[in-house]
Amino acid sequence: MNFLRGVMGGPSAGPQPSGAETIQKLCDRVASSTLLDDRRDAVRALKSLSKKYRLEVGIHAMEHLIHVLQTDRSDSEIIGYALDTLYNVISNDLEEEEQDDSEEENLPKQVDDLGSQFTEIFIKQQENVTLLLTLVEEFDFHVRWPGVKLLTSLLKQQGPQVQQIILVSPMGVSRLMDLLADSREVIRNDGVLLLQQLTKSNAAIQKIVAFENAFERLLDIITEEGNSDGGIVVEDCLLLLQNLLKNNNSNQNFFKEGSYIQRMKPWFEVGDDNCGWSAQKVTNLHLMLQLVRVLVSPTNPPGATSSCQKAMFHCGLLQQLCTILMATGVPADILTETINTVSEVIRGCQMNQDYFASVNAPSNPPRPAIVVLLMSMVNERQPFVLRCAVLYCFQCFLYKNQKGQGEIVSTLLPSTIDGNSVSAGQLLCGGLFSTDSLSNWCAAVALAHALQENATLKEQLLRVQLATSIGNPPVSLLQQCTNILSQGSKVQTRVGLLMLLCTWLSNCSIAVTHFLHNPANVPFLTGQIAENLGEEEQLVQGLCALLLGISIYYNDNSLENYRKEKLKQLIEKRIGRENFIEKLGFISKHELYSRAAQKPQPSFSSPDHMMFDHEFTKLVKELEGVISKAIYKSSEEDKKEEEVKKTLEQHDNIVTHYKKVIREQDQELEELKQRINTLTSQNEQLQATVTQQVSQIQQHKDQYNLLKVQLGKDTQHHNSHSDTFQMNGIQTEEVSKLKEELEEWKNKHELLQGQLREKDSVIEKLKSSQLEIGTTEQSSQTGKSGGLEHNNELQKELEMLRSQIQLQSAEISKLQMENQKLQVMNTTADPVLGDSSTRAANNSELEGRLEQEIKELKSEVKALSEEKESLKQHLDSSSSTVAILQDEKSKLQQEVAESKKEQDDLLVLLADQDQKLSALKIKLKDLGVPVEDEDDIESGDQGDEDEDGDEEEQD
Repeated sequence: MNFLRGVMGGPSAGPQPSGAETIQKLCDRVASSTLLDDRRDAVRALKSLSKKYRLEVGIHAMEHLIHVLQTDRSDSEIIGYALDTLYNVISNDLEEEEQDDSEEENLPKQVDDLGSQFTEIFIKQQENVTLLLTLVEEFDFHVRWPGVKLLTSLLKQQGPQVQQIILVSPMGVSRLMDLLADSREVIRNDGVLLLQQLTKSNAAIQKIVAFENAFERLLDIITEEGNSDGGIVVEDCLLLLQNLLKNNNSNQNFFKEGSYIQRMKPWFEVGDDNCGWSAQKVTNLHLMLQLVRVLVSPTNPPGATSSCQKAMFHCGLLQQLCTILMATGVPADILTETINTVSEVIRGCQMNQDYFASVNAPSNPPRPAIVVLLMSMVNERQPFVLRCAVLYCFQCFLYKNQKGQGEIVSTLLPSTIDGNSVSAGQLLCGGLFSTDSLSNWCAAVALAHALQENATLKEQLLRVQLATSIGNPPVSLLQQCTNILSQGSKVQTRVGLLMLLCTWLSNCSIAVTHFLHNPANVPFLTGQIAENLGEEEQLVQGLCALLLGISIYYNDNSLENYRKEKLKQLIEKRIGRENFIEKLGFISKHELYSRAAQKPQPSFSSPDHMMFDHEFTKLVKELEGVISKAIYKSSEEDKKEEEVKKTLEQHDNIVTHYKKVIREQDQELEELKQRINTLTSQNEQLQATVTQQVSQIQQHKDQYNLLKVQLGKDTQHHNSHSDTFQMNGIQTEEVSKLKEELEEWKNKHELLQGQLREKDSVIEKLKSSQLEIGTTEQSSQTGKSGGLEHNNELQKELEMLRSQIQLQSAEISKLQMENQKLQVMNTTADPVLGDSSTRAANNSELEGRLEQEIKELKSEVKALSEEKESLKQHLDSSSSTVAILQDEKSKLQQEVAESKKEQDDLLVLLADQDQKLSALKIKLKDLGVPVEDEDDIESGDQGDEDEDGDEEEQD
């Protein structure tokens, strides 16, 4: 321990050991110490010496430190010290130490060599990198953070080798992706830096990282940090996104399909107050614009670029960029990059180009954005990079945009010139003939792009007339360009004008005729080509040779003095064919030509290097070979070629005629298809109306049948007595017999009533005679016996009459009952016998009863449905309570399972601790240290308690 005190700065006696000796002793202590504390102190000491004695620590301690990482993983502190020490040894990002001047001069080279050498030693065993990946998975801050830094340093030193090891490691990339989800910002931010190094120039790892949801996490981090207002973390995330997307078509497609382009729009919402532009915000916004350009780069596949351009328009990203473009107070570099970004977003996309043409600058009166940008391009006081960006924007606006080309050229034509406002054509002409050579070149190239692959506009541009000075007649634009050429202006101006003329005359025989019609043009060109000038003029000579070759190749021989053959003879006499071809080859051999041919964007280090345009290099590559062949062709070959051209023109005319016929037929077919569509739609409407009418007719038929059935029932009751009686089991003959019997019974009834009336009169007479007998009984005693006998006879006869009357009355009542029954049957079966009013009354009564019963049934149904609804609500409430109870039950079960799992983990931890304690006790016993077991301690405690108990008993 005295030795460690000496290393850590404590007081010590005797001579101090050197750094190498100290490091060697510390390494021995790490290797041989059995106590973890001693090893930890030794590793801590190595860490403190690793910056000053980097080479010695790396040579002597690396193997021991790797062994510590393998064996002492249970102690996070010693692991953290070991990782920090390895990082100090391998990393080149050293802190400034006190060193001599001679050492500081050789430091960078030594640092680079040491870092790469130690990295090679570390990754020689792939298990070391795999071990480091497992340590990075640890949640402990003192382990995870140094592991992330060490792995980043390894990737910086030996990127491809470490990438390959991580790629073949199981779940290697996925483990590192978890760093982005760490809640500790330090680890998350260093994880972003690690992924930056991991994804450099490795498409396979880029794809894995992208499909591990990297885009979502990185965009969330950028949003959390405040988008463009964020700090350096946003910058790191943007650099990582560029690594994932640049030149990786799969990831670009995944980014677009995942709707992540829509999430880029808030990045460019800079607001109206653009005063506070910090350096970090400028950097962030610059990287954001570059990221947009990565998605729509011209080097990407055309289909992918087009889909990204459309997505940016639909989500409003292009509109947001145009807002920044027209805003005030935007820094110059951000404005330049925004112009370049808008350029590539609209390049070759008709929808975006149309929108850009409609954008107006916030000026009074409002001016189109194109006009405002062209003003900056032809203004020599504007920065060079800004003028290049505007030129690129104008080129992208006209790329594959015939509509835009026509609008630009139309502003030059006499019929459309507006004297009150500045147009794009006027600005281009002003720049073309200004005193600034850079403005001349930019305007010439811009005008050449307005004519690119558009023969119609090349012919229309021949109509443009320019007023050179007061009193002089106007001069054509073509003539003015050749006049400036002959005046011998700057090389840059002449190169721009020659490129414009070559583009104008190519594939346009009428323009060639106009050019040759000026007698001074051909002598000027031959004179320029024939002279032996310096290197600067060789480029102009090559372009003059190209222009003369175009005049020969696209010559229609309409001018007798400048036919193809005569021009060739002129070249042969004045220049020489070999010399002409050599001068023509100067163009493609020039260094600036090769630079311009690489990419569409004009990027030049200085204005003097601005000589060639990208589209013009394509034209040179296309025409150089055919012009060389045309120069060496004889007149006979030219005649044959002309004949072939004529036949081809005839064929082309025939083809165009048939194309026209086919186009007309297509139009007729389209019209017929439209008529068919309209007729089919009308037919469908008529069919729909027919079906409606058929359904209505069917409903009327059903109603008619119902009425007919009801009327049939009435007529059936009215006309068919036989059917009704057959239904009741009675025949028509029986009915007639019953009628006759009824009549007989009626007659008998009348006779009996008459007899009854007679008997009643006899009874009345007898009663009156009886009264008379009573009065005369007292006066006449003599005739008493005879009167009594007569009276008895009368009484008997009276009783007989009474019984007979009762029998007859009973029989009459029976007959009356039968008569009533027959009448009821008659009225129900025969409407003729019954009364119509009674039938109607009966029917109305029946209908009323039916309606009442229907109402009662409806009310019952309604009550049942309400009861059903209430039951259903009750069932739903009970089911919801059951679901809640089930959720609570599942939660409780989950909590029980988690608690069981925690108990199991605690038991395992306790078992591990017991094992470690027992192992440490054994080691201590081996070292001779007295150690008491728990059993001995417990037995000792029990003995002490027994002794105390005995003493108390004695007391």
